[in-house]
Amino acid sequence: MARTKEFDPDAALVAALELFWERGYEATSMADLVERLGVARASIYATFGGKRELYLRALERYGEFKDPLVLERLSRPGPALPAVRALVEDYAREAASEEGRRGCFVVNTAVELAPHDPDAARRVQGNWRFLETAIGSALTRARAQGELAADKDPQALARFLITLLQGMRVIGRADPDPVRLRAAAEEALTLLD
Repeated sequence: MARTKEFDPDAALVAALELFWERGYEATSMADLVERLGVARASIYATFGGKRELYLRALERYGEFKDPLVLERLSRPGPALPAVRALVEDYAREAASEEGRRGCFVVNTAVELAPHDPDAARRVQGNWRFLETAIGSALTRARAQGELAADKDPQALARFLITLLQGMRVIGRADPDPVRLRAAAEEALTLLD
């Protein structure tokens, strides 16, 4: 008879996500994971594979709880431009907060793993494509509704904004100066006028 798992894999995955988010991939050892998850090393390997596989699953999990929030916000009926503006302002505010010091898990992965891990790079790129598409769709709707000038290119603006948003996350980790981040957001938002 197969032995049942003595831990909740979903709760363990969330705990691993938090640990990787705090420390990064390289600075997190299997011993750290065993301690934080409260699960034997063999159980971690049997359930998730190795440390790298667990990290990639944690990255997917991060997208599962962050992406729907962004999509819901940007696809609400009614005026679309205020939602895009609020998203940019929120990114600036979050990047300048104490929470912003730990950055975005996707951006952290882009900096630490993506340059030498094709699987991590694909997941990062997928997350950014999702965000760019959500912003581009909202801006396309805004243009169709007359909120955004007809000569504005929603996809080009979305590419610009995704670059700005991710850059704010990086700056927030190193120097979360709210004045700098707010000024960058305000300047970017003038492109939507």
